[in-house]
Amino acid sequence: MTEATKDQLEPMPDDWQRALAVVAHPDDLEYGCSAAIAAWTDAGREVTYVLATRGEAGIDTLEPSRCGPLREREQRASAAVVGVSEVEFLDHKDGVVEYGTALRRDIAAAIRRHRPELVITLNHRDTWGGVAWNTPDHVAVGRATLDAAGDAGNRWIFPELADQGLEPWNGVRWVAVAGSATPTHAVDATPGLERAVRSLLEHRTYIEVLTDQDPETYVRGFLTGYAQTTGERFGGKPAVAFELFSR
Repeated sequence: MTEATKDQLEPMPDDWQRALAVVAHPDDLEYGCSAAIAAWTDAGREVTYVLATRGEAGIDTLEPSRCGPLREREQRASAAVVGVSEVEFLDHKDGVVEYGTALRRDIAAAIRRHRPELVITLNHRDTWGGVAWNTPDHVAVGRATLDAAGDAGNRWIFPELADQGLEPWNGVRWVAVAGSATPTHAVDATPGLERAVRSLLEHRTYIEVLTDQDPETYVRGFLTGYAQTTGERFGGKPAVAFELFSR
């Protein structure tokens, strides 16, 4: 086997019906995942979003009491573009999300509520491939999501959830981590790429303070560049990459 063959990404599993995407902030899923999500919802699969925060600390010129509701509206509009109608917020505080049992419990409860086979989250490691430091919120939520996939199936961890009517769910078969520096699998981005661009553009308020570029130029360049680079390891097709953990 050649080195090039070893380096190729495998197709993501497609024998599932329900997915739950758990991330820290509005726009986390749109920076890379949403082309895959559009393809999945097109195929009739159900995808639900759960966000730990409302991103209320993300815009320096907007105080959190105004920023949070605005970013929530943008996230709901963004999700709708790729066929996702259910978006939940866990109300942890933006910028100071803490890894621990409270966060694991909230995510395990969401997994029990929605009973997914596939759970999606964002890079839980300290860096983005060693070239840029990750944020504490991403690390905490990604790590807690990986752990909560197991917590959700164990009735003796967070037994109070069963008292609330949330019976254990041991049906999570995979956790897929987006933004990983060591991806293993990918999804063809071609069918969903245009909607991914429109989906990220719904976060216009945030994007306009993030860059001096025209928002559409910035978004299209970022997403198409990422998809094309990933596609070099996926048969030359634009792609979205994930590091897949089986359970």
